[in-house]
Amino acid sequence: MTAAPAPTIAEEDRLRADLYNFLGLILAAPPDEMLLAQTASLSGDATDLGQAITTLAKMAKVTKPKTVQSEYNKLFIGLGRGELLPYASYYMTGFLNEKPLAALRLDMTRRGLARADTVFEPEDNIASLMEMMGALIVGRFGPAADLAQQKEFFAKHIAPWAGHFFADLEAAKGSVFYAPVGSIGRSFMEIEAEAFRLT
Repeated sequence: MTAAPAPTIAEEDRLRADLYNFLGLILAAPPDEMLLAQTASLSGDATDLGQAITTLAKMAKVTKPKTVQSEYNKLFIGLGRGELLPYASYYMTGFLNEKPLAALRLDMTRRGLARADTVFEPEDNIASLMEMMGALIVGRFGPAADLAQQKEFFAKHIAPWAGHFFADLEAAKGSVFYAPVGSIGRSFMEIEAEAFRLT
């Protein structure tokens, strides 16, 4: 008996997942030399999203890992706390570890997702949510989520706050390298929200 072939993922969906994964990666920790080099090789088109990608690529060409690490620490860690708190609970309730985190954990359990043992951040941080959305689209941790399941996850855990976070990142006082990351995220969230609205 042969296993059923894995469903093919449309190219457009692969590209969406790649962008979610890229945002997750670049927001999870300061980019190292290799990620900076990969980012420097990106190119965008004339759209707002494309222009933000081009700007980030130019920034990556002239940014050293040590510089971006310092910026990352000021934005997200800081003394006591960083300039931004990239958590759904904080953006949606004003407090950390609140109902949005509990709701996400329930959804994660239902979908067979679990926080890695090496990760100590609450699961509702922006990097984890970007990674989860990318994984759902291509089925990295189980069957690929259909459009209705993607829409539900996005509407519950990302749409209510991610656009605001990315706009804050774009405008943050300490944002230099991360300003175009904010622009990419904000534009991408607008595109996703509109696409889901039309389905």
